[in-house]
Amino acid sequence: MDLDFSDNYLAKGKIKLKNFDTHYAGALTKDEGEKMLLDEKKKLYELQERLYADGRKSLLIVLQAMDAAGKDSLIEHVFGGVNPQGCEVTSFKEPTSQEYEHDFLWRHYVALPEKGKIGIFNRSHYESVLVCKVHPGYNLSEKVWTDVAQFDDEFWDNRYESIENFEKHLAQNGTEIVKIFLYVSRDEQKKRFLDRINEQEKNWKFSMGDLKERALWDQYMKAYEEAISRTSKDHAPWYIIPADQKWFARIAAIQIIIDTLEKMDLKYPELPAEEAAQLDEAKRMLESE
Repeated sequence: MDLDFSDNYLAKGKIKLKNFDTHYAGALTKDEGEKMLLDEKKKLYELQERLYADGRKSLLIVLQAMDAAGKDSLIEHVFGGVNPQGCEVTSFKEPTSQEYEHDFLWRHYVALPEKGKIGIFNRSHYESVLVCKVHPGYNLSEKVWTDVAQFDDEFWDNRYESIENFEKHLAQNGTEIVKIFLYVSRDEQKKRFLDRINEQEKNWKFSMGDLKERALWDQYMKAYEEAISRTSKDHAPWYIIPADQKWFARIAAIQIIIDTLEKMDLKYPELPAEEAAQLDEAKRMLESE
């Protein structure tokens, strides 16, 4: 790879988001970045084919961000060229009544990628320590607790521990995990919200609820800092990617994903000698028709 985004944006130890530049784009121009993205998509396609053929492992990509950070467009531009049979996107909204009948991780278990496939979580199990930490009353819908006063430090420690155990279990059983936080600035979010209001074809993307969550920006940043600091592990790393410039976020993300796949030592299966000999015979028969 030409640029080492994987090391640049890896979250280590206790992080402070104010130390990260949301507008950073390195030495690349937009044109260079978009051309690089096209080249890297070809690599991603080949690696996905190898992952599928290898059949021993899977890749889970977790995408988290504030509203308008570009999660949907990143998925479209980065994964638009892969084989849809080997890649599945799950977007997690507010839990349904059925999902609330189970523990908070249940709906994420059932959406995990099969071996040989890539799974993308658009929002994820981290919502339970992000939006539910900013709005602790949401946890009451799980029916286990009766008062928000019960959501103390011990409660949140248990949530982080459950998430860590969940991801450790996945890693020990053949699932590689990449977690990406698209870090957009408050000013850039404002600009994108105004674009959604001013451009009629984007009106459907805007909700007044977006402004209510925007007003809680500082609380969300604090929740992200703690979640990332506590759960970025060697087997399930977090990457904090500057997202003010969408084209740059896409090239940084695809490199991180490609680097992860390359480290998985994926191989096309080799046929036993007897089966290989049968291929030679099949070729001879077809060519003699």
